[in-house]
Amino acid sequence: MSKWINLLFLSFFTAALGEVFFFAFIDPQMLYLFGQPVDWPPMVVYSVGFFMFWCLTALTAGLVVLMAKPGEEVNKEVAVSAGHRPANSA
Repeated sequence: MSKWINLLFLSFFTAALGEVFFFAFIDPQMLYLFGQPVDWPPMVVYSVGFFMFWCLTALTAGLVVLMAKPGEEVNKEVAVSAGHRPANSA
C-alpha cells in the first residue's frame, strides 16, 4: 500500500511540473479539440490538463513498478493463485 501512495505522490509532483511547462508555452484560450476551439474557462482547462498529466504519470509509474518485478516472482504469484505449488517448495 505504501508503494502505491508513494507512486501517486510522486506522480502528483511530476504532473504539476508537466503542467507548468506545458502551459508556459500553450495558451489555454488557443487550444483546439477535434478541430473545434475549446470554449472552457482557463481554470477548467488548467484543471483538466493537470488531471490528464497526473493520470499519465501515474500510469507510467505504475507500469514501471509492475515491470520491475522479477519474472520468477510474477510466475510464483500466478501459480499460487491458480492453486499450484511453486516448483522449488517441498
